[in-house]
Amino acid sequence: MRRRLDLRKLPLAGALLLAWVPCLAQAQAPPDADATSSAIAGNPGAVNIAPGTGELGRLLGFEPESGLRLGGALVSNGNYVISGGNAPKTTSFNNLLLTDFEADLDRLAYIPGASFSTAMLRFDGQATNQQAGVVTGYNGLTGAPPLHWTELYELWWRQSFFADGLVVRIGKTVPTYDFGNVIRPVPVQDLSLQIPGVTSLLYTPVFVNPTILGALPGYYNSAYGVTATIAPTRRFYVSWGGYDGNGARGVQTGLQATPTFNAYRFQIAETGTAWLLGKDNLPGAFAIGGWNQTGTLTLSMPQSTITQNGTHGLYAFASQRLWRGSGEAEASGVSGFVQLGANNSRTMMATRYVGLGLTAFGVIPGRPEDSLGAGIAWSGLNRNHDFRPTEALIQVYDQIQVFGTFYLQPTLTFSPNPGEKTAHAPAVVFTLQSTALF
Repeated sequence: MRRRLDLRKLPLAGALLLAWVPCLAQAQAPPDADATSSAIAGNPGAVNIAPGTGELGRLLGFEPESGLRLGGALVSNGNYVISGGNAPKTTSFNNLLLTDFEADLDRLAYIPGASFSTAMLRFDGQATNQQAGVVTGYNGLTGAPPLHWTELYELWWRQSFFADGLVVRIGKTVPTYDFGNVIRPVPVQDLSLQIPGVTSLLYTPVFVNPTILGALPGYYNSAYGVTATIAPTRRFYVSWGGYDGNGARGVQTGLQATPTFNAYRFQIAETGTAWLLGKDNLPGAFAIGGWNQTGTLTLSMPQSTITQNGTHGLYAFASQRLWRGSGEAEASGVSGFVQLGANNSRTMMATRYVGLGLTAFGVIPGRPEDSLGAGIAWSGLNRNHDFRPTEALIQVYDQIQVFGTFYLQPTLTFSPNPGEKTAHAPAVVFTLQSTALF
């Protein structure tokens, strides 16, 4: 009887999850909404520079020609640890609300190539990953404490020169938008060829490479800094970024109202290219990057304290459209991606990483906006931590368009070796996530 009672929490979790978003039942995005696609990111706040569709702004009278955009995303999930981990048969819930306002200053103030943006973030969550004993994060919506906060997520000025040949963004930014972003679509003119969102996996490694996790600012700890990108063509770019690096010593940079200038700095550079492959012109992309964190980094253990004067690492990722449909299913297809990472850190969580995944979108008859996907994330954990030597995550999902830009995504995660030594292996977790773009 007890097992049957526990399993009833699954539909209860789904019911409670849907109860978080009743106000969105009226929100239907128009056919030309800028975020409608056959795959959306599992966490738009981590990888989308302009989250949402802008429908909220249009409801308030901000038409595209006005030069003003107001949009956002509401993402909620419920999780149930089926077996293993630190707390089997337990549930947890997380909720993210992100709103973004952008002004085209070229249109509004006649400043060529200039734009301004600000975003607010509200997060309420629980120790979801700790329940499963997963250190790299099977759920990318929640992170380290605090688990309830409101922050000024973004506040930046973007200046474009030479028809976007050179772009500079300065202010409080989310560097995971610009660096290591394997989810970013490949730019093509034929929309039926694009990889809409590459993947909708929910685990943290798809949003930030575990070998940079804790150093690279991003969701939900944005940071002040500057990003510069040189793009002589649409298919080649070189980007550089320099940011407040105090996140590497545990400072919640997302909650900082002003920038901090001291010995802790984070710098990163990335170069990438894109291509069209074969007679079907299937798009693909590749990028490689390197990063450096300065300052004295410390890892406090029960028996000793480990210090290191700065650290650095390398990463790479690639995505490729593998197949495209034909006829009525021309927009359907299959895409794949791979990620790599390594560092020389003595204090960070992971020192090596390999990830890969596949996504099929628009392949179910009559369901052109649905997508199915799977991914594997393998991390070599830092031996100076009291973790298992490695951690692997295997995740499968089905992203279902309910209506407009409201999606439900049942997801199953399996970890044969959760990183926390206290966790029972294997850990199996079910997640039901809702995403509403507005």
